[in-house]
Amino acid sequence: MSQNRNLHKAKRAKKDEFYTQLADIENELRHYRDHFRRKAIYCNCDDPTVSNFYRYFQLNFEFLSLKRLITTCYKSKQVDMFSQHDAERAIGVEYTGAEPKVFHLEGDGDFRSAECVELLKQADIVVTNPPFSLFREYLAQLMKYDKQFLIIGNMNATIYKEIFPLIKGENIWLGLNRGVMEFRSPQNRPHKMGNARWFTNLDYRQRHEGLILFKKYSPEEYPKYDNYDAINVDKTSEIPMDYDGAMGVPISFLDKHNPEQFELLGIMNTGEKNIGIRRPNTLHGRPIINGKEKYLRVLIRHKKV
Repeated sequence: MSQNRNLHKAKRAKKDEFYTQLADIENELRHYRDHFRRKAIYCNCDDPTVSNFYRYFQLNFEFLSLKRLITTCYKSKQVDMFSQHDAERAIGVEYTGAEPKVFHLEGDGDFRSAECVELLKQADIVVTNPPFSLFREYLAQLMKYDKQFLIIGNMNATIYKEIFPLIKGENIWLGLNRGVMEFRSPQNRPHKMGNARWFTNLDYRQRHEGLILFKKYSPEEYPKYDNYDAINVDKTSEIPMDYDGAMGVPISFLDKHNPEQFELLGIMNTGEKNIGIRRPNTLHGRPIINGKEKYLRVLIRHKKV
């Protein structure tokens, strides 16, 4: 069984409540400690009774010099869907370093509800694992209210027509840690997902470390696409150091993108409409070589020093 089959199955069923493991949270959040100092943190998709995001920030409240921690969670009317099955009303918790203050929400705790939006407005940084099926809408809300954030999403979200322009414009980027992450369902069943990624607009040092390149361009090794003036590169590690034009690289390149080293140009894709290639938001530039179609490619170009 593929690592992501459980995720897709859950998404289809709208049962995408997956608890992030504390180790994965610690491994990523340690790179952003300076961002958290004297900030109000909001975890708006987290049952405070089980959330490891809430647990991490409460345990490290003084160490991180936090100002305030708030967490709220959606309470479904369907008892088999989300985690607060024994609660009559959706609850939240506010923590400022003393005793946690539990409060009840008037509504169901949906992150889009008016009362949760009011809490969002009070927050400096949002940190959580939102429902993957609502990722577009969730991220749009964060951008609307100009919030800093560190959230988990699917790697495939990077190519969404609503999201890639934000990455291209350096408004958001991928976090540091990638690879297989393990999540737990409300029934405590493990789910390993190989394409889960951290999305953020918090900067970190490693993001500005350049790729070490060693390959040189040759037309035989790097053929051009039939329908677009760019060469094909099958592996990020094989990006030629001496080619000045457009290059099509795998989507995994975004894990290692250094904005000072490369410029993002657009996407070559057979799925969603392409972005930023001559005619924005039109299907243009499928990655085809000698009549055969390649998998999705991100178009990049070396930045001139």
